[in-house]
Amino acid sequence: MAERSFAREVEDLRLGAGEEFRGEGILAITKALLQSGVSYVGGYQGSPISHLMDVLADASGYMAELGVHFESSASEATAAAMLSASVMYPIRGAVTWKSTAGTNVASDALSNLASGGVTGGAVIIIGEDYGEGSSIMQERSHAYAMKSQIWLMDPRPDLPSMVQAVEQAFELSEASNTPVMVEVRIRACHVHGRFTAKDNRKPAYTLKQALENPVRDVNRIVLPPASFIHEKLKIEKRWPAAVNFIREHRLNEVFGPDDADVGIILQGGMYNGVIRALQQLGLSDAYGNTRIPLYVLNVTYPLVDEEVLAFCAGKSAVVVVEEGQPEFLEQALNTMLRRRDLNTRLSGKDVFPLAGEYTATVLQKGLLGFLERHAPRLLGNRPPLPDAAPVLNSKEVQALATVVPPRPPGFCTGCPERPIFAAMKLVEKELGTHHVSADIGCHLFSILPPFNIGATTMGYGLGPAAASAFNVKADKRVISVMGDGGFWHNGLSSSVGNAVFNKHDGVMLIVDNYYSAATGGQDIPSSRAENTKRQTNNAITTAVKGVGATWVRQIDRTYDVAKMRDTLREALTTDEPGPKIIVASSECMLNKQRRVKPLMDKAEKAGEPVLRQRFGVDEDICTGDHACIRLSGCPSLTVKHLDDPLRDDPVAAIDDSCVACGNCGDVADAAVLCPSFYRADVLRNASGWERFKSRIRASVISFLQRRRERRRILFGRQAA
Repeated sequence: MAERSFAREVEDLRLGAGEEFRGEGILAITKALLQSGVSYVGGYQGSPISHLMDVLADASGYMAELGVHFESSASEATAAAMLSASVMYPIRGAVTWKSTAGTNVASDALSNLASGGVTGGAVIIIGEDYGEGSSIMQERSHAYAMKSQIWLMDPRPDLPSMVQAVEQAFELSEASNTPVMVEVRIRACHVHGRFTAKDNRKPAYTLKQALENPVRDVNRIVLPPASFIHEKLKIEKRWPAAVNFIREHRLNEVFGPDDADVGIILQGGMYNGVIRALQQLGLSDAYGNTRIPLYVLNVTYPLVDEEVLAFCAGKSAVVVVEEGQPEFLEQALNTMLRRRDLNTRLSGKDVFPLAGEYTATVLQKGLLGFLERHAPRLLGNRPPLPDAAPVLNSKEVQALATVVPPRPPGFCTGCPERPIFAAMKLVEKELGTHHVSADIGCHLFSILPPFNIGATTMGYGLGPAAASAFNVKADKRVISVMGDGGFWHNGLSSSVGNAVFNKHDGVMLIVDNYYSAATGGQDIPSSRAENTKRQTNNAITTAVKGVGATWVRQIDRTYDVAKMRDTLREALTTDEPGPKIIVASSECMLNKQRRVKPLMDKAEKAGEPVLRQRFGVDEDICTGDHACIRLSGCPSLTVKHLDDPLRDDPVAAIDDSCVACGNCGDVADAAVLCPSFYRADVLRNASGWERFKSRIRASVISFLQRRRERRRILFGRQAA
C-alpha cells in the first residue's frame, strides 16, 4: 500500500477534554466531527479537504471504537446520498468534498435531501476552492445553498471558531430539520492554530439501532403530494427555526465600537484578510481590536434581518466584503434596507472587484476607497500607499523576463503520463492533428506546452462523454482521455457505457496510474496495492469489457513510447467498429518514490546492496537542437552551456531531480533523435565480487580508450 500515512494526526483525534490541539484547520474540523457525536462520515477527496478523508481512513480502528462508520465514497453524489440516513432517524452524519466541482456532482442528491428535510443533524463540509490557487472553475457554493435552501456557514478562519461552527452546524440542522453546509476556504483549511479539545462522543443514536428499528415517514419522501408540502415547510417552519437558532445562539459576531458612523459587513471566511487590511490602514491591530465595527457573517445563508438592520442603524454607510460573484449578499442587504426604509448607504462591488480573489492587498484598496468616500477622518494624515506598478515595470523586473522564461504547470518529474502524450505527438506527426477531448486530472496538463494537446474538458470522468457528439463518419477519429480516478468516479457509465451503447467509433485513452493521484494518492478500485481495508486490484479492462467493449488494449509500461505510439496508431486506423479503448498503466511516480525511497534508504543503512539509477546526456553526442525537451518537457531536462568555443548552442542536460524513469531515452529512440542519453547504475554497499567486476570493466574500458587515442594521434601524424 502506498497511501500516505497519517498515524501522527490520528493520535491528535484522541485528545480529551482540556487538552490542547495544535495543527491545521482541516484536521481541527475532523476532530470537531468526533466531538459532535457524529455517527457516519463519507466523502470524496479533493483540495482543500483531502486531509479530512485521509486521516479518517487511517483512523478506522479508533472510529470503530467510537461506533462511527466511515467510507471513502465513489463520488460526491454517493457521499450526498449517504445523508439519507439522517432523514428518518435522529442520526448525526457528515460528508465532505471539494466545491464547486463536487457540489455539481452531488446536486441531485442534495436537492432531494433538502426537500424532505432531516431528523438527525446532516452536515456537509465544503472545501471552497476559489481564487488564484484553485484548480477548477470559479464559482461559489452560495448559489447552491440558496437554490435548495440549505443553510450555509462560513466560519472565521481560526481553529476555535471553525470547531465551534461544526458543532453548531449539527445543532442548527436538528433545530431546523435542514442540512447545513460548512464552507471552509483554502486558507481556512491550511491555517495553523490551537484550541482546547473536548472528549469525543459516541453517537447518541447508532446506525445499528436504526437498522433494528426501521422508521418510515411518507411525508419525508420526495413524491407528490409531499414534495409540494416540503416547499411550504421550508418557508413557514424551517427557515424561521433556523433564523431563531442563529439569533439566539449568536452564531454571527459583532466586533469594534458601538458608536461609529460606518461599518463593515463581511463573510466569516474573509475575517483574517479584513483585519490585515485594516491593520495596514492603521485601523486595527493584529489581534482584531478594530476601530471600525465589523458584523461577521459566520452564517451567510439565511441572513437574520433584525441583526443586519440593528448593525446598520445609525450608520451613514456600510460596506459589504463579499468575495466572488454574483453579489448575493449585497443584493439581499439592499432589499432589507429599502424595505425598512433605512437610509444607510451600502457599498460593495462599487469599491471591490466584481470577481476574483480578495487578497489582503485587494481588501486594503477596496476599504481605502470606501473610507475615503464615507469616513476620510478615520484615515487621518497618512503617507501615500506605495504603488506596485513602478516596481513591476522597473528595468530589473523587465530584465528577468529575458532570463527566466514563463513556465506553465506540468507533469512531475518521472510522471508516467508524460510518455503517453509524447507518443500522441509522434502519431500526430504521422496522421495529422485530431480533436482531443480532455478530462479532469493530472493528464489535463497535456493541454499546455510542450504537448499542446486537448480541446475541451467538461468534468471528472466526462472526457469520452464530451466526445460523443463527434460520432460521425469522417476521415479522422476523435480521441478522448480519462484518468483512472475519473473512470471509477463517473466514467464507466457516463463515458464508456455511453460509447458502447451508441457504437461510438472514437479512441478512448484511460490513463491508469494506480491511484487517485491528483487528489493525494488515495487507493481506488484498480489500485495494484494490497489494501487491507478496501478491495483493490479490480482491472479496468475487465470493467470495460463487462459493459460490452471489444477493442481493448492494455499497456503495462507507459514509458515504452514506441509501443504507445504503435497502439495509438492502430486504434486510429483499424476498421473494427465500436469504441477503441487503450488502458495505459504505470504507477504514479510520486507515490512510487514515497513507497520505494524509504525501503532503499533502510536497506542502504543496513549495509545491503542497493542499485540506484541515474540518466545523463553525452555532451559530445548531443546536437543541441533540444527536440528531446520539446517531446518530453520533464522538469529534470534542462540546458547548459559548454566551455567549447566552437559550440555556441547549449546542450541538453539532466539535473539532480531525475528519478531514472527512462522516458527521455525512450522518447529519443522512438522519435529517432540523437542517441545521446545514457544510464548509469550506481551500486551502494557493493559486494567483493561486484567490486572485482567493476575493476575489470574499468581496466578494459581504460585500455580501449588509450588504444583509440593512440590511433587518433598516429592517423593525425600520417595525415600531416
